Amino acid sequence: MARVKAPVPTEDITRAILVLRGHRVLQDSELAALYGVTTKRLNEQVKRNADRFPTDFIFRLTRSETDALNRSQNATGSRKHRDPRFPPYAFTEHGAIMAAMVLNSSRAVEMSVYVVRAFLQLREMLASNKELAHRFAQLETRLDKKLTAHDEAIAAILSAIRQLMHPPVPKRRPIGFTAALETQ
Repeated sequence: MARVKAPVPTEDITRAILVLRGHRVLQDSELAALYGVTTKRLNEQVKRNADRFPTDFIFRLTRSETDALNRSQNATGSRKHRDPRFPPYAFTEHGAIMAAMVLNSSRAVEMSVYVVRAFLQLREMLASNKELAHRFAQLETRLDKKLTAHDEAIAAILSAIRQLMHPPVPKRRPIGFTAALETQ
């Protein structure tokens, strides 16, 4: 089967995915834009089909989470204006798929495939980063061991140099005739 070019690049969708409460999620406004509907329409369909959206598919952001997101979006200039009385929903991967099903539009069904691919791409990226972090930690441990051994060797060399710089005072033999009275 030939791959059709995505209306929105998967990388753009991946950038819209946030990590909140330990889940990778898309905000309702981002998902609505991808599915070609208004945020209000998306949220209406979610309310009408509430039994299809358990808490591991969708959750409402708290005021502090919303404020934090707005601050970070203000910094990037991509803030979306919305009614402050209604905090946004956050859709997990499964919630995004279910949203496409309840919207029942051809655009939503088409885009759900790309949303899933974006979540998969992000998951693969995170997995490769974990492996890279593990390898880096192993390398650090090996270097620490080698550096410790080198530090000890350098300390021994410096100690030897200090001893050479301050040689002990040689024993001098007294001037004149002395009888060795020591018995052996």
